[in-house]
Amino acid sequence: MPAALAQTAFDVKTIATAQLRSATAGVLWPAVPDRIAADVLALLYQLEQSEWFPRELLGRRQLEQCAWLVRHAYAESPFFRSRLAASGISPGQAFDERDFKALPILTRAELLAHADEIHCAHVPREHGEVGLAQTSGSTGQIVQVRRTSINQLFWLALGMRDHLWHRRDFRQTLAVVRAHTALRDDPEEALRAGWGAPATLLYPTGPCFTQPLSCDVATQAAWLVRRDPGYLLTYPTNLAALLAHFAQAGLELPSLKEVRTVGETLSDDVRARCREQWGVRVVDNYSSQEVGAIALECPHSGLYHAQAESLIVEVLDADGNDVAEGEIGRVVVTDLHNFATPLIRYDLRDHAEVGPACSCGRGLPTLRRILGRRRNMAVLPNGRRAWPLVGFARYREIAPVVQYQLVQHSLSEIEMRLVVTHTLNASQERALSNVVTDALGHAFEVRFSYFSGELPRTTSGKFEEFMCLIDDA
Repeated sequence: MPAALAQTAFDVKTIATAQLRSATAGVLWPAVPDRIAADVLALLYQLEQSEWFPRELLGRRQLEQCAWLVRHAYAESPFFRSRLAASGISPGQAFDERDFKALPILTRAELLAHADEIHCAHVPREHGEVGLAQTSGSTGQIVQVRRTSINQLFWLALGMRDHLWHRRDFRQTLAVVRAHTALRDDPEEALRAGWGAPATLLYPTGPCFTQPLSCDVATQAAWLVRRDPGYLLTYPTNLAALLAHFAQAGLELPSLKEVRTVGETLSDDVRARCREQWGVRVVDNYSSQEVGAIALECPHSGLYHAQAESLIVEVLDADGNDVAEGEIGRVVVTDLHNFATPLIRYDLRDHAEVGPACSCGRGLPTLRRILGRRRNMAVLPNGRRAWPLVGFARYREIAPVVQYQLVQHSLSEIEMRLVVTHTLNASQERALSNVVTDALGHAFEVRFSYFSGELPRTTSGKFEEFMCLIDDA
């Protein structure tokens, strides 16, 4: 660990320990936490060591843990018993990287169709209670994954790692705008709730006010101004809408220290606008309901560090080979500690760009960009797929665009859905069409549709800036 970073880590731990929450009556300091908090602290202590491991050592530890998972899956999951046997893997044999790479990719379709056979008949008692996590994504197909108390423990510890990496001040007010979130606007209730797990397990925190995403942007903005939070947590597209509204209305958030984003692809444009307009950084978090935290943003470089102690994160090309640094591939993950629903080489259907070794010195692998799902890629007439990196800033230079969405209906046609402050003229539509076709590298026919209010989101509350409706077939 570089000396400067070691000092930073020491400073964070010292500050955190001084205000650690004690769960034992009459004992304020040093704190004696409850069992779950103590388990989180024990895991955090190990994570603070392992994040500095060389890449090779991390890889060895991952395979050692994966071998235990594979033996359990062979014994308790009919689906994986068949899959492992077909790959020539049997219990008790040595398990190395070649064996791991020989395993077929687990698809979402297989998880949907064979869930009962994938779930394990028995889970080690020490892994605690088994709960259910489910996600519908953007397709409406509900995927259900069983997760244990051990999985929850890793979620808590990695969440605390994110807080400590970014040196968050838990005394500040937190504001959250997410889908399926109830309104919490009463100060006493917000203070009782605090920031929620994992922060409140370990530290006293400031209040947490929450607002459902279903509220319009003007209502959200007025609420944020009234609460003046130190931290804001929301989706990237909602952040973009808030930035536009605040600029138009001349509003400010003087106490804001940081914005955190989850759930969607975060563009460089939104990052830059937030820094320029509000004077704060955006810290993104890459996670999924199925496996929890996948990659956390580095506080020093801005790269995404794969959470290698919890997952094996692969980025693969169309032939299933690892892509090189700077290349884009599909994200495939192995949850190393889920002994209830083994997710071994599970295709998340996301795409990401592999990053370099991080300048911070951590050995955790990196991703440079999270690019989204295959359905968020444009299909060109020659069959090639491309990422539609079309910037919102360029639209705003041409026309009063509040929100946009591109939908590809065929190999020749793209629909541009817009929310605007006033009707566009033919010249503005032509200019917008040119931006789109230049970015995609093909002269698509662009037709315009106009909406009032906000564009519709998926059932999960997320928003996709580009959707391709062309079937792979």
